[in-house]
Amino acid sequence: MYITRKLPESIVKKIENVCDVRMWAEKDKPVPRDVLLREIEEVDGLYCLLTEEIDQEALSYTKNLKVIANMAVGYNNIDVVEATKKGIIVTNTPGVLSETTADLTFALLMATARRIVEADVYLRNGEWESWSPMQLTGQDIYGATLGVIGMGRIGKALIKRAKGFDMNVQYYNRSRKPDIEKEYKITYSNLDTLLKESDFVCILIPYSSEVHHLIGKRELSIMKDSAILINTARGGIVDENALFHALKSKIIWGAGLDVFEEEPVSLENPLLSLSNVVTLPHIGSASKATRLKMAHLATENLIDTLRDKPAITPVNELE
Repeated sequence: MYITRKLPESIVKKIENVCDVRMWAEKDKPVPRDVLLREIEEVDGLYCLLTEEIDQEALSYTKNLKVIANMAVGYNNIDVVEATKKGIIVTNTPGVLSETTADLTFALLMATARRIVEADVYLRNGEWESWSPMQLTGQDIYGATLGVIGMGRIGKALIKRAKGFDMNVQYYNRSRKPDIEKEYKITYSNLDTLLKESDFVCILIPYSSEVHHLIGKRELSIMKDSAILINTARGGIVDENALFHALKSKIIWGAGLDVFEEEPVSLENPLLSLSNVVTLPHIGSASKATRLKMAHLATENLIDTLRDKPAITPVNELE
């Protein structure tokens, strides 16, 4: 089997107990496309990250592939339909990263609202000469209205944190969650109502072609001019060009982004030039404990499938 990124030795040894392993040696650089296509041709198992595009072309090279274990919750980097046609099980790593990602989402919300990064730069640059009444004033979080787009595991974890700040929570989801509404006293809204009424809008839905640029020029225009947009899901859900103009023109107040349409993000991306944007390099699940849990779950999925056992968290079913 082939591993597309250098993993901790304990994970690799666990896989080596089951099969021969080849692994891309660079710790922080993705495997080149030509190497991936060459390696995928003969292996029975592929352990990959969301940085690898396992599309129709890549799958056309496979001869013996039985399983693709994706070390991520999202799997829009994989052509699941094509994999299913070829009899390949695709797995992901849900659940184990929900709390950690919710932590990061709320941290990003707070950092953006209270201008934490901007204030840090202000101090380090020697600009802090005096205290003044309206210096670096931000937005209140306590008692504000939070709009959550998507109510899966991470969305549920986020509203627990929001309730600690006595926030009024409304959510938009493909299907209503009456049990969650009752338990946490939150309100279901259509998307436009959520955007119009929320002080903070957090995007937590999986990416698919149906939600590409779900948040665009029109959606941003109906948000409050004091509103903050937080995206810790996938970059393609937001039209970045529309977001840049909305932020620059003060149509909305700020944004906190852990994800981008193109990753790694280019330093030429105009969003990076704005002081009312807090940017992160896709670190939603980046705690040591959580990343190890993700690695172990991906490994278990891989091993079980290669041993002809049911995968723990498959995203497709074979006939």
